[in-house]
Amino acid sequence: MTSSLRVLGIDPGLTRCGVGIVDVDRSRRGTLVHVGVIRSAPDAEIGDRLAIVAAGIREVIAHHRPDAVAVERVFAQQNTHTVMGTAQASGVALLIAAESGLPAATHTPSEVKAAVTGYGAADKRQVQTMIARILRLDALPQPADAADALAIALCHAWRRGGPAASGVSAMTPAQRAWADAEKRVARTYVRTTP
Repeated sequence: MTSSLRVLGIDPGLTRCGVGIVDVDRSRRGTLVHVGVIRSAPDAEIGDRLAIVAAGIREVIAHHRPDAVAVERVFAQQNTHTVMGTAQASGVALLIAAESGLPAATHTPSEVKAAVTGYGAADKRQVQTMIARILRLDALPQPADAADALAIALCHAWRRGGPAASGVSAMTPAQRAWADAEKRVARTYVRTTP
């Protein structure tokens, strides 16, 4: 087993696609590797915008060689236009992970917030503050899309069996509560499904 897991977290979007890479060691300590935002002009053609996002993600993967990719799961909101762009960028990210031979997963915004702050409804500032603390940064990661990408990467490393020292839980208390809730829902679904 390697001594650390390198995860690329992606906060998908067309105008701003956050990308963040962290290394998580056996004791679950995270270290910043890279953080940035891939930008495309809102008035550009959709195909061109998706190509910019794809090229940016490919460049980050080629340069930093992550072990896994984690993407924020698209959720329903009032603005259909925003949801469509986010879904398209998410699809591009998952496709590139598959083309690169990297395992990929999606995580909901509330799951990510609970993993890094202990509270699934934390606001952007709370997430930025905790990411700065967890990664021992001198300043809050900016913009919020970049902080979200780092949070997604950490959530994935912690939830998906990132390296853990023998006898040390691989999950925080908030993550264990989330996993227990998921199991209860799964058991209920299995019992009620014909």
